[in-house]
Amino acid sequence: MQSSKLPVTVLSGFLGAGKTTILKHLLSNRDNLRIALIVNDMSELNIDADSLKNNVELRRADEKLVELSNGCICCTLREDLLTEVASLAESGNYDYLIIESTGISEPLPVAETFTFEDEDGQSLSNMAALDTMVTVVDAANFLTDYEEADSLQQRGEHLGEEDERSVSDLLVDQVEFSNVVVISKSDLVSEDQLKKVRGVVTSLNPEARVYTIKNGEIAPELILNTGLFDFDKAAQSPGWLKELRGEHTPETEEYGISSFVYQARRPFHPEKFYNFLHQDWESGHLIRSKGFFWIAAMPHHALQWNQAGGIARYGVAGYFWKAIPEKDWPTDPESQEFIYEKWEEPFGDMRQELVFIGQGIDQQSITAQLESCLLTDEELLAGVPFWQQMTNPFEAV
Repeated sequence: MQSSKLPVTVLSGFLGAGKTTILKHLLSNRDNLRIALIVNDMSELNIDADSLKNNVELRRADEKLVELSNGCICCTLREDLLTEVASLAESGNYDYLIIESTGISEPLPVAETFTFEDEDGQSLSNMAALDTMVTVVDAANFLTDYEEADSLQQRGEHLGEEDERSVSDLLVDQVEFSNVVVISKSDLVSEDQLKKVRGVVTSLNPEARVYTIKNGEIAPELILNTGLFDFDKAAQSPGWLKELRGEHTPETEEYGISSFVYQARRPFHPEKFYNFLHQDWESGHLIRSKGFFWIAAMPHHALQWNQAGGIARYGVAGYFWKAIPEKDWPTDPESQEFIYEKWEEPFGDMRQELVFIGQGIDQQSITAQLESCLLTDEELLAGVPFWQQMTNPFEAV
């Protein structure tokens, strides 16, 4: 083993995706690896933990199961997790640690937990090495869950009253921040649906290794000791971000997935663009769109757009640098270079920059619609005082 630190795989996935079935398979086919397992179950019944305990006790007396209850790894249980991982690592009794996160937790904050320090300056990264982030996707329900606009509150699965996330938000976060995506229950769907699921997954995260399985049967070496995890790389892996940087991923085209970036250097007419966003998009057609936009009625603000499946949101991202006095700009060379990289007179960094990813999307039609939302030459020349008098459906943001 290359490191004395205990290697760790984090297993994420929405409720019912098949994580527990995969864990049972791994414990029965572990090639003599001494595996410790931490289960973080939001359910008070802890059904998953109970079933795994039975499996461990019956089959592998030398396994170790730690159960973290009544909380989420990324918030209330960080101290508990630190204590448990330290104990497992220091014992020297285990070759590998698997952490099963709750079905409603996002992988990013779970990964960030490994950089968290307690009051004594102790961090998980001192004793354990995050090796692989695995997300399990349910082939039978993924597309429906992704396209429907259900909130976690509506599903009765959430982290509290203030948890405003949707199921789509969670699925996107789990897929985008992973090294390996395991599509489970492949035997329950048609080849066509399986291809669609794989296409959506690949468009969301082109870097991830994608495996299709049934009955939880996956070779341990595909998700253990892979050495795939790199925090910085993982944060840069989403398909929309790659598209925005011009890193097109042609392998998604075999699944009927296409993508493009729309850019323009004049503001949108607020009502026209609002109507564009609120049109009846074909279900399942637009998989992901993201970026920022510029409307005439709020000439100094960059507004953010974020759509995944059936959920879409917009809000104020901040001010364009053009709207901020130069004396208040950062002075370090890196920041200055970043500002001027997208600079173009007369509007500086004020611009439209939107990424669209979808199955069978009509780039020509969408582009034409967006072009029709831009201010006309006459409206542009009328200037900011005229722009700010326009009716603004976005003013509530």
